[in-house]
Amino acid sequence: MRQYLEQDKNTLEKVICNYCGRELKLKNGIVQEGVFRGETHWGYFSSRDGEYHSFDLCEKCYEHLLEMFKIPVTVEEETELL
Repeated sequence: MRQYLEQDKNTLEKVICNYCGRELKLKNGIVQEGVFRGETHWGYFSSRDGEYHSFDLCEKCYEHLLEMFKIPVTVEEETELL
């Protein structure tokens, strides 16, 4: 879950893991640890048509989620990090 400064909606004030509730480390509006950002716009043929969902997971909770997958995620190495 992301919270932004009231006077500046582009600057992060807090990032909280939606699964465990832990507040992630933030410095000058930049997350200082691994975080997974999930977001989707639900469309036709779903029971959530027209809804937008977003969430954040700390790295530990993301790893926990991956353990439950029957088919592993695709992992590729990146040589250039942004």
